[in-house]
Amino acid sequence: MIAGLSGQAILAVARRPRLWPTALAAAGELAPRDWWRHAPYLPIPDRQWMKFRLETAYGGEGTTSIRPEELITWLEWKQQA
Repeated sequence: MIAGLSGQAILAVARRPRLWPTALAAAGELAPRDWWRHAPYLPIPDRQWMKFRLETAYGGEGTTSIRPEELITWLEWKQQA
């Protein structure tokens, strides 16, 4: 899992090329500042921040990844905004 994204969520976006630019832009927005200066040298959100966001989105602990259908809905909304 990469920062709250399951393989299913990544695959759901991969199947929709029209959402790729929006997904890349969103990833850039969520990447921490100066991500290239700290290991693992990838533009992925902080684990604690993602955990907090997943808890507030889905309520309670235990959720470890974004639901693919909700990711697609959010990206489509973001694309239109």
